[in-house]
Amino acid sequence: MGRPQIWVGLAAVAVVALAFALPALADDDVLALSEETFEKEVGQDRGALVEFFAPWCGHCKKLAPEYEKLGSSFKKAKSVLIAKVDCDEQKSVCTKYGVTGYPTIQWFPKGSLEPKMYEGPRTAEDLAEFVNTEGGTNVKIATIPSSVVVLTSESFDEIVLDGTKDVLVEFYAPWCGHCKSLAPTYEKVATAFKMEDDVVIANIDADQYKDLAEKYGVSGYPTLKFFSKSNKAGEDYDGDREVADFVNFINEKCGTSRDPKGQLTSKAGVLASLDSLVKEIVTAGEAEKKAVFTRIEEEVEKLEGSSSRYGKVYLKAAKSYVDKGAAYPQKEIDRLQRMLEKSINPSKADEFVIKKNILSTFVA
Repeated sequence: MGRPQIWVGLAAVAVVALAFALPALADDDVLALSEETFEKEVGQDRGALVEFFAPWCGHCKKLAPEYEKLGSSFKKAKSVLIAKVDCDEQKSVCTKYGVTGYPTIQWFPKGSLEPKMYEGPRTAEDLAEFVNTEGGTNVKIATIPSSVVVLTSESFDEIVLDGTKDVLVEFYAPWCGHCKSLAPTYEKVATAFKMEDDVVIANIDADQYKDLAEKYGVSGYPTLKFFSKSNKAGEDYDGDREVADFVNFINEKCGTSRDPKGQLTSKAGVLASLDSLVKEIVTAGEAEKKAVFTRIEEEVEKLEGSSSRYGKVYLKAAKSYVDKGAAYPQKEIDRLQRMLEKSINPSKADEFVIKKNILSTFVA
């Protein structure tokens, strides 16, 4: 079937606001151990399930989403630790515990560094059953809703061909090993953009919907295709497959400003068309400031879409700058930062970050 091809179809994917807004499925729920930390965490006052893996190992990549799901489900279980060791980086630890193949999964009882090998099935449910038996817990695997939009023949045109959406589409087959390896990465990309109303991260079972796969020239899996608002014929995605690569691609194509964790970057909301006028109002004398403000009003009137929304924030900031003086922007930035440090909902966090970014353009 040749080299697996990735095509991209980007649409209304949602973007996560800040790191704390991400769902429970995260690498942080599985503790990465090193030579220095292994015996500080394992063999202490809780049992530990440890996966010894190698980053290049195909079986490890296949296990990754299940193991992350396990870590997410057990993260509040104080008597059990779910951990992992990168054997490429921590060779001495892996040698010490007799690791000769990947992944190797071992259970370390509370207070012991004598492991018991896990040799059962590698689903999150089977691993949880083993941990519950060994650790005396009663944890069930958490069901984490996916941020990836699942397409069918009925919904494909409605979602992908919507001229108001940028859509990234993965054509996959359930039996495809490369597709299974990509799945956790693709989920993180979808999660990162789930707050973006006009961006969609989607997939479709090309084995089930062969007619659509044939229509878009799919001959290998996974194939990704990007359907922008202005090009519904679709554009091939041939980039690398790390989360950051997908995020950079989407930001470039869609004008978004997200990082791989879904946080807004310092560029979010900033408009080059208004920045020159902001510089003018900041350097203008008191008599000229109102005239520059009027020009900002005129420029904001020309804006459309999300730019119009950001323009209104500029306008409000400019008015407050004129009315309250040059100290206002930094005071407001400090206030918003304090609000961001509190636990708030993702949409509100996005709003505060955008306001901070725009206000920063008024700080001389």
